[in-house]
Amino acid sequence: MMTLPKDPVMMLSVVNTELRDRFPTLERLAAAHMMEEQEIKAKLEQIGYQYDAEQNRFV
Repeated sequence: MMTLPKDPVMMLSVVNTELRDRFPTLERLAAAHMMEEQEIKAKLEQIGYQYDAEQNRFV
C-alpha cells in the first residue's frame, strides 16, 4: 500500500480514486493506510472538500 501524498490536492485525487475503485468506505481506506479518518478529512477540508458518505467521495 502506498503512502497518501502530503499535498492536499494530490491526496484528494488519490483518495477519491481509491474510494471509487477499491474501498467501499472512508473508514476502510483510512485503515488500509494506517491513518485516522479524521486526519484525512482535516487535510482535505483545508482545500474546501468534505466527505460525502452517500457518494463515498470528497466533494
